[in-house]
Amino acid sequence: MRSGWQRVVAACVCGGVLSGGCLARPAAAGEDPPTISQAFADPRPGEAIGIDLIGYERKPGVDLVAESPVFAAPIRMDDPARDTGGYGVKAPIPASAKPGSYPLVVKARGKVVARGTIDVQPTKRPSIEVDEDRVRRPGTKVDLFFDDLYPGETGKSFTAHSTAFTSPVHLAHDKDSWNNTRIFNAFDVPLPHTLHDGAYAVWVTDADGKRKAETRLNVRSARPGDDDYLGKTEGPVFFGEAGLVLNARAKGFTIAAGRTVHVRWQDAYPDPGEEERMTATSPAFQTPAKLKSDLLKGHEMDAPTFWGAARIKPGLKPGSYPVTVVSHRGRVKRTSYLTVTRGPARDGGDEGVPTAVWAGAGTGALALGAAAAVLLVRRRRRASPS
Repeated sequence: MRSGWQRVVAACVCGGVLSGGCLARPAAAGEDPPTISQAFADPRPGEAIGIDLIGYERKPGVDLVAESPVFAAPIRMDDPARDTGGYGVKAPIPASAKPGSYPLVVKARGKVVARGTIDVQPTKRPSIEVDEDRVRRPGTKVDLFFDDLYPGETGKSFTAHSTAFTSPVHLAHDKDSWNNTRIFNAFDVPLPHTLHDGAYAVWVTDADGKRKAETRLNVRSARPGDDDYLGKTEGPVFFGEAGLVLNARAKGFTIAAGRTVHVRWQDAYPDPGEEERMTATSPAFQTPAKLKSDLLKGHEMDAPTFWGAARIKPGLKPGSYPVTVVSHRGRVKRTSYLTVTRGPARDGGDEGVPTAVWAGAGTGALALGAAAAVLLVRRRRRASPS
């Protein structure tokens, strides 16, 4: 069970400690006496506890019975209808019970074999709890628990509200809870990734719109010292073909205008939901590259990998252009530089000249090309009629 009010406590107590002499027969030397354990100890009126007997060798045909002034009737320890599936037998505390300590005994054939106490707590007003009051990050999900165990409360339909939620949240009755029959909950309620840091009111209303309980939800982005602050990022780095993501590099990578470049980004601690909104931007791109998470493209034990494609603007002037990735709601910004070379020419001209000539030609090569062009012009002039 996931609830702040469903506490499993092993309250193993021996009468020798509490009131002296708890066994119908003395324990053997070195043998621990039987003890009573309680699950969901310290109940409120209307709750139930689980009772089990530890360290007692049960004999066939011998019934064990638990008795206490707080019970409405003695409880058979082997009653299959009261089996809790691991917490002993269910022992309800009447809603009319008064707070205080009540003696508890377990008997075999009418003889006491173990003693203990049941500490009944005061009642409390209905309350709403959000993930046990933990601070949550924007973009994460939260669980809600509404405790309506209070004399006179009989509602069956409840709704949680908050400006931190995208819409009101219906709270479903937890029918599997045997110790508190007035628990209503909701799981995996999303918080928008755009949520600002702060304390948000969360309140519960019944079917008539009456406010029943209220609490606060604390939302805060990661800060220095937090495990997830800034993450551990690498990139952006570049590769040419989609299948070469592991060969990506930042230095020395060139791409011709009009071609497609792929961008890779890695982050050990991405913010929740960033898989759906990560992009790489550049003045060299026609549109930003959408970076999608790709578990298959990373090595085992590598940080999560994101990658995507962008087309370089056709006709872009050769040069070095920044490529930037912003993550963690603006707290992380990394930039690498991409070298763009002249792309394939249109309508003849330099069409067919390899990009490498434009990207890496030295001064001598350029001079040789210029001399060849001058010689060609002179030959054409001599051949033309005067």
